[in-house]
Amino acid sequence: MSPYDPSAFPPFAVTVDLVVLTVRHHALCALSVRRGEPPFQGRWALPGGFVRADEDLSQAAARELAEETGLRAQSGAHLEQLATYGDPQRDPRMRVVSVAHLVLAPDLPAPRAGGDARSARWAPVDTLLAENGQDHVGDAAPLAFDHGRILADGVERARSKIEYSSLATAFCPPEFTVGELRRVYEAVWGVALDPRNFHRKVTGTVGFLVPTGGTTTRQGGRPAQLFRAGGATLLNPPMLRPEV
Repeated sequence: MSPYDPSAFPPFAVTVDLVVLTVRHHALCALSVRRGEPPFQGRWALPGGFVRADEDLSQAAARELAEETGLRAQSGAHLEQLATYGDPQRDPRMRVVSVAHLVLAPDLPAPRAGGDARSARWAPVDTLLAENGQDHVGDAAPLAFDHGRILADGVERARSKIEYSSLATAFCPPEFTVGELRRVYEAVWGVALDPRNFHRKVTGTVGFLVPTGGTTTRQGGRPAQLFRAGGATLLNPPMLRPEV
């Protein structure tokens, strides 16, 4: 084995950035924080920060989420690594490689800013992505760093995966109606779906949805049957996203 000289390689930092998505007021929303420190002080960004020497990536992601927003990882939340971003110029301070994570959860509360975040908010992803493509200042300025690209990648991951997987149920409470699940699809995709066709597709896959035996009138009208996510992780045939 040849000698290994660590000094022969330039040091760089590792960060975690979080694309946290939930459905609020029938719209797909992302969590963003206003930076309280340079660089990009005052600009909106995704929550995240540097990985400490004594923690792994998932621990760093959970810590940053709690420190910057007051939100804590829930046992029912979906968490997965999204992608790694390593453009040498992505951070003006130094060479920084970011490992982005995607977090999906239902009915998340209002965030509370902390750490080096001056404020935090939920905002519709369409608004954030539209702002990122324009040259504005203040609240409408593009997201800091390359967070616009990271957000776009996270939103596209969520939109594509609900076509064939049970990921959409991560936006729902433990018990939900088919109508509530349909509204998740509509919010994530930004389209209106035919209720009858949707009901037939999601109940046609064995084990995808499991009746709980209960009903609810929380959406108004006649009592609707309650379901929970079943053991099936794939929707077959897939529910293809309508073209818009």
